[in-house]
Amino acid sequence: MGAKTGKDYIERLKKANNNVYIHGERVKDVTEHPALKGVIHSMAHLYDLQFDQPKKMLYTSPTTGHQVGMTFLQPTTVEDLIKRREAIQEWALTSGGMMGRSPDYLNAEVMAMGVSNELFAEADPMFAENARKYYEYARENDISLTHTLIHPQVNRAKAQYEQKDANVALHLVEKNEAGIIVDGIRLLATQGGITDEILVFPSTVKKAGELDDPYSLAFAIPNNTPGLKFISRESFDYGKNAYDHPLSSRFEEGDAIVSFDHVFVPWERVFVCGNSSICNRTFRETNAVVHMAHQVVAKNVIKTEFVLGVALSVMDAIGIDQFQHVKDKGTEIMLTIEAMKSHLYRAEHNAKLDKWGTMTPDYEALDAARNWFPRIYPRLVEILRVLGASGLMGIPTHADFHNEEIGSIINRGLQGKNLEGYERVQLFRLAWDLTMSAFGSRQMHYEYYFFGDPVRMGMTYFDNYGAKEELKERVSQFLSKGTDAKASFLNV
Repeated sequence: MGAKTGKDYIERLKKANNNVYIHGERVKDVTEHPALKGVIHSMAHLYDLQFDQPKKMLYTSPTTGHQVGMTFLQPTTVEDLIKRREAIQEWALTSGGMMGRSPDYLNAEVMAMGVSNELFAEADPMFAENARKYYEYARENDISLTHTLIHPQVNRAKAQYEQKDANVALHLVEKNEAGIIVDGIRLLATQGGITDEILVFPSTVKKAGELDDPYSLAFAIPNNTPGLKFISRESFDYGKNAYDHPLSSRFEEGDAIVSFDHVFVPWERVFVCGNSSICNRTFRETNAVVHMAHQVVAKNVIKTEFVLGVALSVMDAIGIDQFQHVKDKGTEIMLTIEAMKSHLYRAEHNAKLDKWGTMTPDYEALDAARNWFPRIYPRLVEILRVLGASGLMGIPTHADFHNEEIGSIINRGLQGKNLEGYERVQLFRLAWDLTMSAFGSRQMHYEYYFFGDPVRMGMTYFDNYGAKEELKERVSQFLSKGTDAKASFLNV
């Protein structure tokens, strides 16, 4: 089949009839539901873009000769890596980087696990072959994926097997000749139910061992598998028009609790089954985390550029772009962009072939970027809020401007330096949706916890930083030379 169109994407969702609940009701058709249809049309646009720009967004499959999505590419050269990144950023431009789980994120993960699959063979060669075949299947059918990674937040002080209700987390119930039966809850599936399939990530544990093994699973199944339910949080798309809610009306991806009620998974879809050691090592040893981080940093460059564009537009709209403190705030965003670009450049141009023949970015650069961005993004949001000031509160709606009695009043009263009131309010509603709406607040929270708790990530980064001993030795040598010089002086 090869790459799909937006029409194909929507038709698949209609046919699948995924078991999705939102606002207390079972959704009859996700493509028509008010809380979901906006983001579904945005997703459809991504797939159509593949055919609008085929040279940038598609490549020839090595197995079928079909045109397939560039974001599935296994790069073998630095040029390949850059081509894939350019496709990632082309998709990100359509949303200003506001769709954190656009298809390319998991396309990169599936590719990495599929070609670097020998780790899974430690338990059974079948699992490695399953990962390889699933990559090909996803690529050749342009499968859209959601994923789930973490267990419910019941008692974080205890391991899963120590919980009062040890069966609440997703766990292995049974093995049989055809496959496995799993049951329990997993969090937190972004775009849950509006994609083709779900990838259950290997969930890491504090200490690998047999007691954790029932919770150590990795597999992929269709989202309409019997017993699978997606229970979505409240939607931040309130059914408003794109003037009032320019981001949330189009890019509200949603997040869902995933319930597995004795779900059957055939063996050919299983990658890890009851091996906590493999789960703990999967992302790093397959380089999946490297390729996912590459996608994330590429997306976040576009996102930061979008924030800067909004900030500059706000400055210009109300004539504050010549004030010293305003320029300084703009400079903060600009420095963030250039630092992220530098990380990305280093990651790509220091890339090396791994043992599976995949051109893999420099992880040190990406690891620094993925640790830094969650710490800086809240500051970028704060800058935009400070620049907008009371203007982010005085934002009438589209309907207000079209009211005969008050429309002309607010159009005049809320004018900007070079903008009519209608245009200025439209811009400030965008800044508000980016920073202060439920959608904007979720974006900040989402970026902060994108790869996990930033403090724990920082501890890991600190522990693994390679130059610590060398730098301490430099200091020691510096001090010893100073001591020798002082001794010589005193002996004169």
